[in-house]
Amino acid sequence: MEFNWKDHISVNPNICHGRSCIKGIRIWVSPILDLLASGSTNDEIMHEYPQLKIEDIFTCIAFSADVAAFRIKGG
Repeated sequence: MEFNWKDHISVNPNICHGRSCIKGIRIWVSPILDLLASGSTNDEIMHEYPQLKIEDIFTCIAFSADVAAFRIKGG
């Protein structure tokens, strides 16, 4: 089964000021990733954001992996 984060994450200038967020609940991806990076568990994150499901956390990770794989051009 192939997973597509685009089905779950919105990046729209008219929603959440254009910041990437989870569709339907408008929680930004970045605070979820910050919590993961600081060592928070999935349960702790879902306690902090009760409207989140475990799939939402995995979606944030998939989005981050896709963004990290993007080749940045520049100086």
